Amino acid sequence: MTAKRALITGITGQDGAYLAQLLLHKGYTVAGIVRRSSHAGVFDHRLKWLGILGDVELVDGNLLDQSALLRIVQSTKPDEIYNLAAQSFVTSSWQQPLLTGQVTGLGAVHMLECLRSVAPNARYYQASTSEMFGLIQEERQSETTPFYPRSPYGVAKLYAHWMTINYRESFGLHASNGILFNHESPLRGVEFVTRKVTDAVARIKLGMQKELRLGNIDAKRDWGHARDYVVAMWLMLQQEKPDDYVIATGRTTTVRDMCVIAFKHVGLNIDDHLIIDPAFFRPAEVEVLLGNPTKAKATFGWEAQTSLESLITEMVEADIKRLSANA
Repeated sequence: MTAKRALITGITGQDGAYLAQLLLHKGYTVAGIVRRSSHAGVFDHRLKWLGILGDVELVDGNLLDQSALLRIVQSTKPDEIYNLAAQSFVTSSWQQPLLTGQVTGLGAVHMLECLRSVAPNARYYQASTSEMFGLIQEERQSETTPFYPRSPYGVAKLYAHWMTINYRESFGLHASNGILFNHESPLRGVEFVTRKVTDAVARIKLGMQKELRLGNIDAKRDWGHARDYVVAMWLMLQQEKPDDYVIATGRTTTVRDMCVIAFKHVGLNIDDHLIIDPAFFRPAEVEVLLGNPTKAKATFGWEAQTSLESLITEMVEADIKRLSANA
C-alpha cells in the first residue's frame, strides 16, 4: 500500500508539530508549509524538540500567496490537508486586526480554493476555535451553541469556519471543522497564558525572577493537552462524512487555579509572587469557556486523556529543564 500523504499548514507551531509526529507514527508521508519570514534556527524548534525535523518535508509558502499554495498542493498531492496556520495570539489581534483577518480568515479560503481547484478528493481539516463562542450563549458550548466572538481573532476564525461549511455544502468537499477549546503543552508559545505561567514559575523556582504579572485571573478556560487534541483532528478526517466537532475536556478552571497548580508543584506560594497588572486585561474579555465534547465521543470515541494537573506539571518540568540547560 502507498503511504498516505498529509500537508500541514502551521507545521512549526504547537499543533502542527504534534500532528506531524502522530501522522509519521501512522506511516504517513508528511509535508508542511513554512513561512520563510520565520527566523532561521527558531522556526523549527518544536520539530527538533520532538525529534522529527528530519522526517518531514518543509516547503516555502504563505497562506496569503494563492499561487504558491496551488503549486504546493499540486506537487505534494496530499490525501489530507490540515489548515492549522493562523495569526493565533488573541491579544495581538486587536493590534493587528487586518493581518489577522487576512491570514486567519482569508488564508483558510485560499486553502479551500486550492482544494476545490486541484485536490477535490483530498480531505480537509480547518482549525476552528472556542474563541468563536466568546460571550457565551449557553453554559456548555456544543456544535449547536450560537457564536458571539469577542476579538478580531475570534471573528476571523468564525469567517473561516463558515466558509469551510459553505465549500463543503457547495462543492461536496470532505471538509471538517474542529472547534478546539484551549489546548496546551510544553511546545506552547511563551506569549500564551499557560506557558507564560509555567515559564515564570520555573524561573522563580530557579531564582531567575521574582514575580509573575497577569491580567484577569478570574477568567475560566477548558484546558486540555495538544497531544490529545491532534488525535481528534486525525479522527475527523477518517470519518465517511465530513462534519464539525467540539473538542474539549468538559472541565473549566480559572486562570488563578491553573497558577496555583503550577506554583504548588514547585513548592511555592502563589500569593508571594503573583501581581495583577491592568496592562494585561483584554479590551473585551471572554469570561468562561466550557466545551461539550459529547458528539466527538459518540461519533469516533475521542475523549481527553490528560488532566489539567498532569498538563501543567509536564509544562513546568519542561521549562525547568530548558532553563537549566541554558543557564
